[in-house]
Amino acid sequence: MSRFQFTTGEQLLKLCTDRQIKISQAALLRECELVNTDAAELVVLMQNIYQVMKESVAKGIVSTEPSTGGLIGKNSSKMYQYWQSGQAISSDLLAKAVAYALAVTEENARMGRIAACPTAGACGVVPGLLVALQEQLAIADSTIIEALYNTSAIGIIIATNASISGAEGGCQAEVGSASAMAAAAIVEILGGRPQMCLNAAAIALKNILGLVCDPVAGLVEVPCSKRNAMGVANALVAAEMTMAGIESFIPFDEVVEAMNSIGKALPSTLKETARGGLAVSKTAMKYNDRIKSKPNNK
Repeated sequence: MSRFQFTTGEQLLKLCTDRQIKISQAALLRECELVNTDAAELVVLMQNIYQVMKESVAKGIVSTEPSTGGLIGKNSSKMYQYWQSGQAISSDLLAKAVAYALAVTEENARMGRIAACPTAGACGVVPGLLVALQEQLAIADSTIIEALYNTSAIGIIIATNASISGAEGGCQAEVGSASAMAAAAIVEILGGRPQMCLNAAAIALKNILGLVCDPVAGLVEVPCSKRNAMGVANALVAAEMTMAGIESFIPFDEVVEAMNSIGKALPSTLKETARGGLAVSKTAMKYNDRIKSKPNNK
């Protein structure tokens, strides 16, 4: 293995410890080595990705156009207005991040431009949290962009040793992975050490183990959008516990291993096929019948 490559949390932690660097820096070094380019160029690329994230939040939060499937489209606007009203009983950060996560997923369902992080189905968690966190704490763009490299490290490990695909591992592989990535990034932003970032990722992922992928009519709309909102809350809880000094009893690598085995054990009906779970509920089946009866349906 070359100097900066890692495929497990243990290897990542050793790299960070040996070089006294953060996870984000380790991920950037890995990428520089992989594509044989300098860090400055890769930072610009990540700046562009973050700009897409911010734009998808901004567009989604003001739009009330229905999604392609017509199942969602107004929830982010409702949540944002609720946050603005001051009636939200949760923190300002959480309420706003939920609105932003919904906004990105609705943009995705309108076929708008989003950054898959790590997938389109889980595109709202990381942007929703990081954009809201930046606004609430007046964090510089450079800090958020650095944190996105932290999320990439967590995503790489999960994708290598398990899956980030709902079709392969259920929604635990999509929203679960995104939530773990976001939790680790938050901890680094708040000054947490690499081991703490891995603890946060482990706690977040543990909380979503077994989550199935059962999209109504096979569309990435219901329940996907609201699960992104749940992933935001889960990431924040994991980050808060970690910053309080709470550790994950099960190490990150072992949690990923467990997710992989659970994903393999899930029946195909619960892995993005729309043949089980909520996708075959009475309400979902009525919707299926309605869209199938449309004249232009193919």
